[in-house]
Amino acid sequence: MTRLATPSPDAVPSPTPTAAATQGATDTVAQTRLLLNDIPIVDGRSEARYYRDAFGETWYDVDGNGCRTRDDILGRDLTNPTFKPGTNECGVKSGVLTDPYSGVVVDFVSGWDTSQLVPVDHIVALAWAWRQGADDWTAAQRLKFANDPINLVATTREMNDEKLDHGPSQWLPPLQASRCDYVVRWVTVLGVYELGVNAADKAAAESVLDQC
Repeated sequence: MTRLATPSPDAVPSPTPTAAATQGATDTVAQTRLLLNDIPIVDGRSEARYYRDAFGETWYDVDGNGCRTRDDILGRDLTNPTFKPGTNECGVKSGVLTDPYSGVVVDFVSGWDTSQLVPVDHIVALAWAWRQGADDWTAAQRLKFANDPINLVATTREMNDEKLDHGPSQWLPPLQASRCDYVVRWVTVLGVYELGVNAADKAAAESVLDQC
């Protein structure tokens, strides 16, 4: 995988929005704020120890389309993806990623040493979700959460390693232009799965929405 460009946040051009697009974005932020206000505050702790296996087989084909979840997301998020012969357009061979967290543009090439350089990130991390209520879910609920496309995005190894299992109070995308979309999606996942939120992460999410 070859890194092509690492733009600074200020260097990324922003298209001039139409009035309709601006209104739509405003409505989305307002709806997200209302949703966040309805999410219960929890302490962010769990008596049960987190373990990855509690969320089931990694990249399990929950939608039954014959592709593992990771390949579904790579096929969705990469530009001009190509697929390995004989995989029914499941096994992604190559493509171009514009990292939503940093703005970095990279070439993805499938391989023993290169595939791991473009991980698929859980926007709401599994360990974070565990501490906000997922420890009480059934195994089926956790498997669905771990493989739900609304909670998944392709990114770079650097961003994935920085983010870890942090919420917005400890980590936000370094690309300022992506923070609103990130927090909107993060809150949406909490609402869909009826998770709680700790006070620090709620305050951080509210702060981002105030600037959208």
